Order: sequence, then structure tokens, then C-alpha cells
Amino acid sequence: MELLLYLVLGAAAGVLAGLFGVGGGLIIVPVLVFSFSSQGMAPEILTHLAVGTSLATIVFTSINSLLAHHRMGAVRWPLFRWLTGGILLGAALGAMTAALIQGPLLQKIIGTFAIVIAVQMVLDLKPKASGGVPGKPTLTVAGGVIGWASAIFGIGGGSLTVPFLVWRSVPMQQAVATSAACGLPIAIAGALSFVYTGWNEADLPQWSLGFVYLPALLGIAVTSMFFARIGARLAHRLSPRLLKRLFALLLFSVGLSFLI
Repeated sequence: MELLLYLVLGAAAGVLAGLFGVGGGLIIVPVLVFSFSSQGMAPEILTHLAVGTSLATIVFTSINSLLAHHRMGAVRWPLFRWLTGGILLGAALGAMTAALIQGPLLQKIIGTFAIVIAVQMVLDLKPKASGGVPGKPTLTVAGGVIGWASAIFGIGGGSLTVPFLVWRSVPMQQAVATSAACGLPIAIAGALSFVYTGWNEADLPQWSLGFVYLPALLGIAVTSMFFARIGARLAHRLSPRLLKRLFALLLFSVGLSFLI
């Protein structure tokens, strides 16, 4: 039953990665928190374990989503390169920041973030294009902030990268595609940092690599790699308005449960 949950979770995360340019972490982290809690894992480490595992799964999701968007010629590689410079440092710092936050407080922070994103989706709040495409220093600084926040929340950064790029006059499809590409360095740097920060934790369950739980990583990765391609195709064919609102409702419910 546990493996089936991870397989279904991976499918959902993959579709979200391709469809919205997110790594699926906004779904993966809450579900893993509930799953780990039901398995009796220590409350002091289960949230960190969920975030680290989520980032590790996004490595696989992002690869397939990136390739699908690249084939459609939508990734702005020059923007990606300069964003990545900041992302790598920011994601490492974000993992270290998360390690300093107690598990229950980290849950409340993630819950608040989920509700904010849900409200943004329901109201369809989008930044208006302001000025031209950012220069190299601005991209590097923005990448640092995005990487830092993404590592704390266990996400691929799409909910931050897409609005930033749209605000700086990048067309929506290119913003989504470039965001999907940026999810890869975020996930790699973040996951490795969570492995490092959790390496000597005494309460970790068997088959953990630092703050990465390998059974969940394997189950989610198997299906997310396939379904990310489906999501990327849908992003270029369908209007995701209804799906976004349903996703927002789910996020709001999860975020509220974290805060209560």
C-alpha cells in the first residue's frame, strides 16, 4: 500500500511538473509528511525528511519535463545559465536554513506558503510585464532567492520562477519551460544539501540517506518520469484553468491542515 501511494504521488507530481512548470513538491511534501507520520517516524525529523525526499524526486521529474519543453524549443537557455549560478548557492543555503528550523515550525511555514500559492491560483494573480528581460546580475540574484526558498519548501521553484520571468516580459510558455529547466539545479543542490545536513541524525528510518527516504524516492521517481512528458504536452494543448483551481483547492486544504 505504501509503494502504491508513492507511485500515484509520482504520477501526480509528474503531470504538475510538465503542466505548470513546478516540480510537484507542493503535493509531494504534504503527502510525505502525512505518510511518514502514519508510519510512526519521529516528528522532529519527518518534515525535513519529506522536504529532502521531495527535492530528490524533483531531479527525475525535472529531467523529463526539461527534455519535453526543450524539444518544443521553449527553454530560454541564456536565462537558465545565469539563474543557475544563483540557484546552486541559494539551494544549499536554503537546506542549511531548514536544518535550523524545528519540524513543527517548518510544517507551519510550508502550510502558509501552500495557502499563499492557492490564493494566487484561485484569483489568477499574475504580475504585469515590467521592463525587459533582466540582465545577468539580476538573474543571478533572483536565482539565489528562488533556490533558497525552494530548498526550504521542497519545491522545484516553478511557483517563484514563472512569476518572476513573466514579470520581466518573458512569454508564459517560455517562462514555464525555463522554470522547468531551473528545477533541475534546484533539486540537485537542495537534495545533496539535505543528504549532508541529515547525515548524522539518529532518528532516521532504515533506508534513509540523510534526509532522503529512498523507498519513497524510488516509488515517486518511477511514475513521475513518465507523467512529466504528458504534463508538458498538455501545457501546449490545453487551458489549465480548471486544473489550476482544483489544484489550488487541494493546496488550501493541505496548508490549512498544517496550520491547525
